Amino acid sequence: MLSLTCKNAIKAVIFLSSQSERGERAGIKEVAGQIKASEHTVGKILQQLARRRIINSLKGPHGGFYLSEEQQEQPVINIVEAIEDDRIFKECGLGLSECSSLRPCPIHNEYKVARELMEKIFRERKVRTLCKSVNDGLAYLID
Repeated sequence: MLSLTCKNAIKAVIFLSSQSERGERAGIKEVAGQIKASEHTVGKILQQLARRRIINSLKGPHGGFYLSEEQQEQPVINIVEAIEDDRIFKECGLGLSECSSLRPCPIHNEYKVARELMEKIFRERKVRTLCKSVNDGLAYLID
């Protein structure tokens, strides 16, 4: 359902949230290393997230990417919509251009339930909550 880019964006924001809670900023190279993604990809992701004000960026020798207190309380859906846009929660599970209850694909009803559940999770979960579960060792960002 989510693209690899979107998954990496969520992991990057969770990592940056963790750093921000300690009053630290992280650079592209550090984020890429922590989420096991290419620096080029992570650079593009972080720039896109900063433009949408999902995260902050500070240039200079003591610069880097970070989250404010307010940004840590934002729902994860903000990240998803910044990368994927909101169509992801409306599209067909098999990629058909016309899929509806009147003209369903073979998995329409089941996929609709799963899609709605995913959207609900992303709307309700806050970045800080996901960060806390990682910091507490209850969840992991990498293998």
